[in-house]
Amino acid sequence: MSDVIEPKIYGLLAEYDRPDPLIEAIKKVRAEGYTKIDGYSPYAVAGIADALGFIKTEMATIMLCGGLVGSTSAFLMQWWTNAIDYPINIGGRASLDVFEFLKSWPSFIPITFEGGILTCALSGVFGLIAICGLPRPHHPLFNANIFSRCSRDRFFLSVEATDPKFDLEATKALLATLSPMSVTEVPA
Repeated sequence: MSDVIEPKIYGLLAEYDRPDPLIEAIKKVRAEGYTKIDGYSPYAVAGIADALGFIKTEMATIMLCGGLVGSTSAFLMQWWTNAIDYPINIGGRASLDVFEFLKSWPSFIPITFEGGILTCALSGVFGLIAICGLPRPHHPLFNANIFSRCSRDRFFLSVEATDPKFDLEATKALLATLSPMSVTEVPA
């Protein structure tokens, strides 16, 4: 006899037809101590992020640091080029003399600003990609056939099997008490 290996599951998916029951279900599941949960809806619903307990991301810090690095690099590149590498003092541009440099710094503002904006935008794009865990060509939730309705008219609550409190039968019973339309196991 060969051993039958049960397929691993990604988690459970509870289906709702309106956003209000989904928000209430999220609050109750979080109150039970589950932490690896998520809510899905076909359009933005106020209250889902609050119910899930999302905190602000670090995107602002990432973009600020990127902008400061870019501005500083652009300014130092201009100073190095005009004062050290190719020191031609025409029109009040910087030279090795500190006093001449203090008089000419306003000419460096446009490139410094543009360097800051460029690196701020690039660090925002790459930071978002990193924070979101992209690229991810396929998410396990798409293994559940009912999840295709998420982009049309259904609302879903997922509880991942990697949650420390996850127990298949107990979690399924909890989700069943929250009045979903259905509770589905999502294969990994």
